[in-house]
Amino acid sequence: MADHYFAAEPGSADVRRTVTGRIWGREYSFTTASGVFSRDRLDIGTSILLREVDAPTGSGTFLDLGTGYGPIACALAVESSAVVWAVDVNTRALELTAENAKTAGVADRVHPALPDDVPEGLLFDQIWSNPAIHIGKPELHKMLLRWLARLAPGGVAWFVVGKNLGGDSLQRWMTEQGYPCERVGSAKGFRVLRATNAGPAPS
Repeated sequence: MADHYFAAEPGSADVRRTVTGRIWGREYSFTTASGVFSRDRLDIGTSILLREVDAPTGSGTFLDLGTGYGPIACALAVESSAVVWAVDVNTRALELTAENAKTAGVADRVHPALPDDVPEGLLFDQIWSNPAIHIGKPELHKMLLRWLARLAPGGVAWFVVGKNLGGDSLQRWMTEQGYPCERVGSAKGFRVLRATNAGPAPS
């Protein structure tokens, strides 16, 4: 039986390979493995998210939610001076993220972590995610509420979700939960969403 990429401990053999991708004008080489999300290429949804949203600049604390082998986390750290927490439930994915961050020269600012290992009280200026829709709506909503609650006042969260996997209804749901959400891009059946914490920014 094939592993789910959202399994904590993949049972498959750790067979590794290298994939390449172009993100924000830079070429990357990533180590991937069986048992992680989109091991054979940079996922289409992730590619669309990174194409539709400009690279961040400056400092801050960012979250890559569901990091997989870390392409978003690595690119965020390369383009900015932010500290990036790369969160996943899959321990193999976290190992790969650490390796890929080292290859990209940003291991000092990319912190792969299990959800419960992120320091309590830490707030994020930006959240980036190609969320694991296949965990089911109740678990998805629980996960998103957990992390959106840690979006700093004035912060922004970027998501990419397939239209046929509920992208439009997820947009409405986040707005209803108090995180105003708008569609900022659409391509190849994917929606790129921008949600905000509408609270006042810290002075």
